[in-house]
Amino acid sequence: MTISGFSFVRNGVKLYYPVAESIKSILPIVDEFIIAVGKGDEDDSTRCEIEKINDPKVKIIDTNWDAAYFKKGIINAIQTDIAKNQCKGDWLFYLQADEVVHEKFLDNIYKRCEQLLGRKIIEGLVFRYKHFWGDYNHYHNGHGWYPHEIRIIRNLPEIHSWQSAQSFRKFEYYDNPRQPEGHSKLRVAKVDAEIYHYGWVRPPHLMQNKRKALDSVHWGIKKAADYYDNASSEFDYGPLNLLAEFNESHPKVMKEMISRMNWQHKLQFSGEINKLREPHKHERKLYRFLSFIENTFMGGKRFGEFKNYILETE
Repeated sequence: MTISGFSFVRNGVKLYYPVAESIKSILPIVDEFIIAVGKGDEDDSTRCEIEKINDPKVKIIDTNWDAAYFKKGIINAIQTDIAKNQCKGDWLFYLQADEVVHEKFLDNIYKRCEQLLGRKIIEGLVFRYKHFWGDYNHYHNGHGWYPHEIRIIRNLPEIHSWQSAQSFRKFEYYDNPRQPEGHSKLRVAKVDAEIYHYGWVRPPHLMQNKRKALDSVHWGIKKAADYYDNASSEFDYGPLNLLAEFNESHPKVMKEMISRMNWQHKLQFSGEINKLREPHKHERKLYRFLSFIENTFMGGKRFGEFKNYILETE
């Protein structure tokens, strides 16, 4: 059995993505790691940082991002597929540049892949998620954040990145990434492991820069530029006491990055929500009420949870 890791990134270091940490977190269980690195700004050192990993398993594909696909996140799916198409493994382990796997889960993941290799109906594995917010001590455990997603898929040509590269679908026909047709959800099994998502943990000014970059590939460059020209230069995380506290360990590969955290003085740990901005989802009364019901009486199961897959019985 072989496993390929794959991902994509552009301006990752400049926007404070833990891209090298993400790659290193699964290197022990993959036979190769393919990453599509988009040509970024002159002051970005992402490619250099990936090269510093200095592991023959890591293979870089240099790409250019076509602005024609800077809407609805299509460029993200295209870049994901570029990396996927170069993978040789039986299983393909996808991580976005802000997702990291704790070393305590690696053995479970590898054994699960071995266990299901011959069960061809299983097309992917679905992971639990922890979405960190503001710092490394708080995370979302409430309504409105996806609690599960596919991160391992079989190496099948008909499986493609879906929408803004959040997940995967199987396509009967896929010629134009703007108009994919005949797609269906993958049949998946659970794996006893979590993805640690650090996409909302960075200095407030870089969080705002990251949001602009992300919105540029969903709204278009001009619309995003017009919006952020009139927005605050720093992102407001809001009172962190509305979130769950994280009291476990982070992946070892994150140790250095966590030690560099220097924006604690800009965070709000309690108090009132800033009424001069739109409230975050987790700050809204309806979402807080739903989260209370789900966590107290439903064991964390979410009302109306969208599942981008078909879960097969064991």
